[in-house]
Amino acid sequence: MTTNKNISNISIGIILFPNLTQLDFTGPYEVFSKLPNTQVYLLSETLDPIRSERGLTFLPDTTFAKAPDFDVLVVPGGPGVNLKLEDSQFLHFVRTRGEKARYVTSVCTGSFILAAAGLLQGYRATTHWRSLDLLQELGVQVVSERVVIDRNRITGGGVTSGIDFALAIAAELFGDAIAQEVQLAIEYNPQPPFQSGSPQTAPPDVVTRVEASTQNMYNTRRQIIQKIKSEFKTTVF
Repeated sequence: MTTNKNISNISIGIILFPNLTQLDFTGPYEVFSKLPNTQVYLLSETLDPIRSERGLTFLPDTTFAKAPDFDVLVVPGGPGVNLKLEDSQFLHFVRTRGEKARYVTSVCTGSFILAAAGLLQGYRATTHWRSLDLLQELGVQVVSERVVIDRNRITGGGVTSGIDFALAIAAELFGDAIAQEVQLAIEYNPQPPFQSGSPQTAPPDVVTRVEASTQNMYNTRRQIIQKIKSEFKTTVF
């Protein structure tokens, strides 16, 4: 995108919840924090510390009750998504704020929250490769890409794709030049030592081991999805 974007005050709200994957939001946060005329809010139901899935702890700065409307609403993913898929008050907040936002976005399995809140029906979206088939069960047009933009829905794939995702949002808001400046400032020039970051390029035995190590989480999430499809089909689908 090369068009000159309207550089005005931008508000970005990132929703935090227990047991999230920290890189899903800290990667995008680094990009967003460098954008001009932009305020980034870390949102949660309370101001209590939020512990990520690996123990790193963060402090929200805004509660749901006091949160303003946002230009960009961001939902990260992680194991904690499972509990939030059945949290009606949490989903209500995501739905109502998403309906007002210029851009409704997610990283990794945060897309499940958007789908459960009724914000991805009729849209193309992506998620972590391990959960693409489960997202499809929630009525989403699933695409296996690192970043998917469908109108004002922007979704990123698994974990590290959050930086690509955030740069895409930066370009949407401010144009390519500013996004490229941020990319250079953070020296985002990935050159991984292995080509195993995708099931299409990783050795088959590596894919098998990762699938096995995540099978319990996959099974649990599948059960939850089957339940909420039954309980909320009149309001979500």
